[in-house]
Amino acid sequence: MKKKILIMLLVITIFILVPSIAYGDIGPKPSVIISFEGLEGKTYHVTLLSETSSTGPYSAVGKFKGDERYSEAQEGYEIWKKFVDYRDKDGYYFLQFFKDCTETSEFRWTYYPPQKFKILIYFPETDSFAVSGIYERYAFASYYKVDASNIELETSSTFEGIVAVKNYNFSKEILSLILRIIATIAIEVLVALLFAYSAKKHLRIIFITNVATQTILNIILNTVNYYYGGLAFLLSYFLAEIIVFIIEAGVYANLLTKDSNGRLGRRAYAVLYAFLANAASFVIGIQIAKYIPGIF
Repeated sequence: MKKKILIMLLVITIFILVPSIAYGDIGPKPSVIISFEGLEGKTYHVTLLSETSSTGPYSAVGKFKGDERYSEAQEGYEIWKKFVDYRDKDGYYFLQFFKDCTETSEFRWTYYPPQKFKILIYFPETDSFAVSGIYERYAFASYYKVDASNIELETSSTFEGIVAVKNYNFSKEILSLILRIIATIAIEVLVALLFAYSAKKHLRIIFITNVATQTILNIILNTVNYYYGGLAFLLSYFLAEIIVFIIEAGVYANLLTKDSNGRLGRRAYAVLYAFLANAASFVIGIQIAKYIPGIF
């Protein structure tokens, strides 16, 4: 048993100490995701016009010397030039970021999108534009949906009146919440078996305790992620896990040791289990989040 515990400690230590590839600008960033309906069969390109002339690495043409992102020889230059020449009546800026959404029916700006913006669509087949009113990021990942079936396109004209509605994917977040809870409980039960907590009463205590603590933990983390994003999520994750460990250590020290003999009856052994189980779920959760950020 001691050998198994030492191996687990070694594995967790390696996960913590082995450095990940670091970048100067690391961490998740706010995003704006817009889905479109009613434009099937049409070719169109989308951008967000910004209230400010720059955000992150993006800027309006002329903001900085030599900041043009496209040249005549590059693919996409003609579309870029159309957006550059567009003049918004409210003075909003084109920041030189746009996407062809013909196939995906979705526009994603996942790196420093503008805080306040207008949605601008260009239709090359009719050389026309469609523009929305002013919208704003409302969450770390702000989802909008546009029903564009009412857009009336005339050659070389601009249609005003695109309407976007908030479309935050709560069902996906609830599914993610459930999956995180299941994954955490599975990890901690596996650690429990390594500690010889295999009796039904032990597993029942561990299951009930984890359902309670992980539900509260994940609801808090989900709320933090909604409003403040990935980095705040990770910081809150670390601090919340400490609190969860203290709670679970107290519960296990009192309940797992009750009517148990040998090492299973020792409070220190139950506390060690709580520590390693939470450390394992924390480290594995961070690793999973790197590869499946949409779920974890």
